[in-house]
Amino acid sequence: MKKPILLLCAIGLLFLISCNQNGGWVDLFNGTDLEGWEVKGASESNFFVEDGILVAETKMGLPNTFLASTKNFANFELEVDFKVDIGMNSGVQIRSGVYEEPATTPYLNGRLEEGTRDWEVGKVNGYQIEIDPSDRAWTGGFYEEGGRGWLVPLHENEQARKAFKQGEWNHFRIIADGNHFQTWINGVQAVETTDDKASNGFIALQLHSIKNEDQLGLRVLWKNIKIHELD
Repeated sequence: MKKPILLLCAIGLLFLISCNQNGGWVDLFNGTDLEGWEVKGASESNFFVEDGILVAETKMGLPNTFLASTKNFANFELEVDFKVDIGMNSGVQIRSGVYEEPATTPYLNGRLEEGTRDWEVGKVNGYQIEIDPSDRAWTGGFYEEGGRGWLVPLHENEQARKAFKQGEWNHFRIIADGNHFQTWINGVQAVETTDDKASNGFIALQLHSIKNEDQLGLRVLWKNIKIHELD
């Protein structure tokens, strides 16, 4: 019995050493397959790995779908590189979950109009860091998917709107620490805010639904997805 216990201890020690050597950072995407991730929001999706890159590609008939971490996270610093086709809309979910019963919430849409929305069982909900290559350019803004909508839009943050690089790789830095949230796009701070709704949940990447054939085959690419959990 001693040998299996010693082996497990040795594996655990090597893991801790590896984390310490990387400053506590852990890769969430291994560059090879989708180990550690699972689909949320639908029975199927269109996420796959190509040449070491995690790819989300639009497909007719799919609702908003999400590739979610199998582990929940509370307080952390998250970094990710992404590239998005024009005409897409996507985002990075943090502290997210799914509705176990129907819900109705207040909602602020992209035109900053107030209203309400109804949400069905199984709908993904939680904080989203927006990816928006449209002329609006709210990439890095703070949105609540399946909930209140826009919490911090970027209509008054011109510097952050200009930081997004169309057709190139972009970098997110995201901090969730208690009720304090911060986001950066390519080193420019987009959001600093507080909110008390969710204290933990999964991390997920969004593949947005499409309605038109000309949106078929649009892609969001992801790499260097890593996390540092905070005490």
